[in-house]
Amino acid sequence: MPPSQQRHNIAYVMSVCCVAALGGLLLGYDSSVISGAIEPLSQHYRLSPAETGWAVSNVIIGCVVGCLVAGQCADRYGRKKTLLLTAVLFVASVIGTALAPDFKLFVLFRILGGLGIGMASVVSPVYIAEVAPKDYRGRAMTMHMICCVGGQVLVLLTNYLIARDASPEWLSQSGWRWMLGSAFVPCFLFFIFVSFIPETPRWNVMAGHDDRALKTLTRISSAAHAQNVLREIKASLPSATDVRQPREAVRFTKKNLVFLVIGVGLALFNQLTGINVIQYYGPSLLRNITGSMQEAMFMTIWLAVMQFIGVLVGMALIDRLGRKILLSVGSWGAALCLTLTFVPFYSGAQGMASVIGLFGFMLIFGATWAQVVWTVIGEIFPNRLRATGMGFSISAMWIANFLVSQTFPMMNENPWLMAHFRGGFPLLIFAVCCLISWGFVRKYLPETKGVALEKMEQLVLDRFSLTPGNASHPSVQPDEKTL
Repeated sequence: MPPSQQRHNIAYVMSVCCVAALGGLLLGYDSSVISGAIEPLSQHYRLSPAETGWAVSNVIIGCVVGCLVAGQCADRYGRKKTLLLTAVLFVASVIGTALAPDFKLFVLFRILGGLGIGMASVVSPVYIAEVAPKDYRGRAMTMHMICCVGGQVLVLLTNYLIARDASPEWLSQSGWRWMLGSAFVPCFLFFIFVSFIPETPRWNVMAGHDDRALKTLTRISSAAHAQNVLREIKASLPSATDVRQPREAVRFTKKNLVFLVIGVGLALFNQLTGINVIQYYGPSLLRNITGSMQEAMFMTIWLAVMQFIGVLVGMALIDRLGRKILLSVGSWGAALCLTLTFVPFYSGAQGMASVIGLFGFMLIFGATWAQVVWTVIGEIFPNRLRATGMGFSISAMWIANFLVSQTFPMMNENPWLMAHFRGGFPLLIFAVCCLISWGFVRKYLPETKGVALEKMEQLVLDRFSLTPGNASHPSVQPDEKTL
């Protein structure tokens, strides 16, 4: 048995990480539930194309705000309490959107749900990164994406079962409400499960609760190793760190800007691949070539399944091959698949040939960009800046999400673009963005596989020659001493 397995209580680590990762399930469920409901909902409220885009994308406003406040909440009140708050926001949003008597209230409660999504998208990965040992951190962080994609598959299947054999009149009157209300069960279960997990040891150290931190670290590993990790964590933090004092903000100093460039850049390119067009508007997009909304919804389920399979493949590779190579392969593979998908759209071909490229895209994206970005953003920031830095990065992700989801219906229904590109124009735009993302990864991203969180700052600063005092340090290498 490898030493790392002897030293760490992997069953305990994975169990608490799995609970935190359920925040990803709610993220995937709540963000994708609109895909099946948007058509009947638009008919119910008689929405214009711009209003339809707003019905989908308004959640992003809450997401951005949630990301920005998540860092402050998680640093002041703890990762666990903030996760509990997200569960409460999810429940309120589900009830409100399902029962909304008019479009204005629907938008209000959907924005409230976005607040919970934004907070969960920051705090859930932060929790996992701070609990998981470095040799298992990639796989543990992948659990967040497994739950996210699993939530998407679950909600697409739920939407399909609700819509199957239902009349268009019932769907526009009540069916979409059942689709939105189905999220109540996972939201409630998330609240119950989070109540039983511990606070992260790194937050406990920042809050001055060394005894609680040591207790959790001892459950994760041996007593001697826990003591060593505790010393490493304390050494990486300012000596006066106290959550009751004003928190260190992310200032745009030259050093902090490097971390933000990496985090925000990866977050933006994660969205500019066009993944959320498929997740939000999958049925509407596929209807361009299937001609049937029911057949398009059925195909959308299998697209999510392909992404789920890809995430499982990526989980097995991320701690072996590393983050950088997976992102590079993903950029080229996604660009190729999107280009292949454009051809049948442009030619008007139907059948399986028209969706093979999309299946390939979802598989490759699931194994690479879908999960690796969350892992890198969760681990790249120094301990003192992690929650806030990740909040900035995920805010950028949701802003890009908003722009993509708001503009897609206009492009998809633009008469000139439809006449010349037959629904395939957005695919070309996303393919170009994938190629640009490869250049970004190649230039800016260091390999973080096997590097302890406490040594991540030195790794990044060394890469950009920003080590304090221009002192020469040996390059950071994976080690056996810290989590």
